[in-house]
Amino acid sequence: MAVLAMKKINICAMKKDRKAILEKLQAMGVVDIVTSVKETEDFKKMNTTSQHAKYDKRVSNTDAALEILQQYAPEKTSLFSSLEGKKEIDDDKLDELIADRGKYNLMVKNIQDLHKEIQNCKAGISKCEVSIDGLKPWLNMDIPINTTGTKTTDVIIGTMGPGLSETMIEQMIANRQPDITSYEVTVISSDKDQTCIFVICTKQSSSKLEDALRAEGFTRIPYFSKRTPKGKIEKYERDIKEYEDKIEEIKQKLVELANERDNIKLLSDYYRIRADKYEVLGELLQSKSTFVISGYILQRDEERVIEKLNSEFSLMVETEDVPDDETAPVKLENPKMFASAEGVLESFGLPGKGEMDPTGPMSLFYIFLFGLMLSDAAYGFIIFLACFIVLKKFPKMSEGLSKSIRLFMYCGISTLVWGVLFGGYFGDLITVVSRTFFHHEIVIKPLWFAPLDNPMKMLIFSLLFGLIHLYGGLALKGYMALKKKDIVGFISDVVSWFMLITGLVMMLMPTELFASIAQMSFNFSPALKTVSYVLAIAGALIIVVMSGRSHKNPALRFALGLYDIYNLTGWLSDLLSYSRLLALGLATGVIAQVVNQMGSMVGDGILGIIVFIIVFLVGHTFNLAINMLGAYVHTCRLQYVEFFGKFYEGGGTPFNPFKENTKYVDIKEEI
Repeated sequence: MAVLAMKKINICAMKKDRKAILEKLQAMGVVDIVTSVKETEDFKKMNTTSQHAKYDKRVSNTDAALEILQQYAPEKTSLFSSLEGKKEIDDDKLDELIADRGKYNLMVKNIQDLHKEIQNCKAGISKCEVSIDGLKPWLNMDIPINTTGTKTTDVIIGTMGPGLSETMIEQMIANRQPDITSYEVTVISSDKDQTCIFVICTKQSSSKLEDALRAEGFTRIPYFSKRTPKGKIEKYERDIKEYEDKIEEIKQKLVELANERDNIKLLSDYYRIRADKYEVLGELLQSKSTFVISGYILQRDEERVIEKLNSEFSLMVETEDVPDDETAPVKLENPKMFASAEGVLESFGLPGKGEMDPTGPMSLFYIFLFGLMLSDAAYGFIIFLACFIVLKKFPKMSEGLSKSIRLFMYCGISTLVWGVLFGGYFGDLITVVSRTFFHHEIVIKPLWFAPLDNPMKMLIFSLLFGLIHLYGGLALKGYMALKKKDIVGFISDVVSWFMLITGLVMMLMPTELFASIAQMSFNFSPALKTVSYVLAIAGALIIVVMSGRSHKNPALRFALGLYDIYNLTGWLSDLLSYSRLLALGLATGVIAQVVNQMGSMVGDGILGIIVFIIVFLVGHTFNLAINMLGAYVHTCRLQYVEFFGKFYEGGGTPFNPFKENTKYVDIKEEI
């Protein structure tokens, strides 16, 4: 439950060793290199744009080749393959690939070329199919398409508007050219789009006749071939068959190349590593013969890194405490249970400079409140068991996913406990099943109480748990103040609010209003009542007097103090937010009971059992999913708004060491 100590590291070495040193740091993956450094007269940045772009292009090519292989030779994966994590390899395997990378580069190019051939074949097939569709209306024409006529006659072949007959076309010609009589019109086909015609005429009248037809929308046939339309279609069909055969042949080649998929993945990651190296290299300051690296390193890795660098290179490396005017990146370290909630914290923001790591107490409250919202023992057991099995079966899954699943496993245990306390086992499943199918009602009583039977009691305890949660945030604020030795701030900003809120709560508890809501009464002794008044008044006075202590003007200080008292409304608003604990807890139970009642409506016959099982599976799956989502969202909200709002700002920068960021494999790191 701590922010790990960070050190500043500075390295100065010979320029000729810069690539080797960077590769070593990248393999170690423990130094967060600072790239936002300004150039000086002697130290400049080297332009590595072309090298970075070259390796980026190779990454794109290899990834594209892998996508092509996946398209034509899909990799067999299980339903849970995303949980398996990356395959781990050692440096020797990477060295072998680097030595043979030329061969695999040609393989990548070959895969892309084969894909282009397939695309060209598919384009050819599409072109043939379009041509076949265009020739189908001409199937009844039994002469070659390129027929032009004889010594004394001309042939005109083309299309006109839809729905025309030979008589109509002859009338159009007569209207345009009444002196032309030596011709014959034949309609090959006619549909809603066009009329295909064949016209034969004397050579003397050919030009005038075609002009007359064009005036009526005539267009020459767009095909030219010595074959008949039927013969041309058969030729296109043979071409399509050749294209299809060629595609199958190419696909077989791609299937064979898919055997090298793992090596191509490793090649992609190798180029990805190289691209990252040149990106960082372009941000380093270099003189004519030396270069410098500045960054941050975890204190626990300091000695090992210095020893490793000094043993392999001639350089100067030194570490120092992070200067006060710099903000170091943040790396958290917590026990497994607390670490599971680090993702929740990171979503809000890592600790800022001088802030504590609140993951520990936050995770306990998170698990506690999540279980209270879901509060069904059967649901809790399902969540716990599913997460436990996944964690055991897939130990190599990504760190972030592993933490999230572990958090839900603990939340499942909390849900199970609250379900036993409240008597919820798939709602009232046992009671409904025993009454409907065995005609003997069995009721499992809750160890504490049933919220559905006593919602006001649940509301009071929800507000009580909320007050404890808020007090926890205020206590952490006090801890941070004491750690900074700010005694005045501890008393003025923490103790005063504890006194005021506690005093007001104690004043409320003996009242009739509280008794009517909580359905329980408290009788305080006069001395205890006096203590509540003293706490509230003293706390309010401290807040009024000390809230504006940074200002010298007494009137302004008093006004700021009164304004700070107004923050009581914020406390009330925050406290009422915990009524969602009641709402979500009741929602889970009510929906579960409705599902059980719906399933039992058919009765106890065979049909009734079948219907009950179907309704049970569908209804409770839905109820678990929707209320688990609601519990997750609202528990996060209670942490971010109510809990963190009392003490935490965040804004820290995550520790992001320069390392081998890979997509497909994990390369064993030295440290």
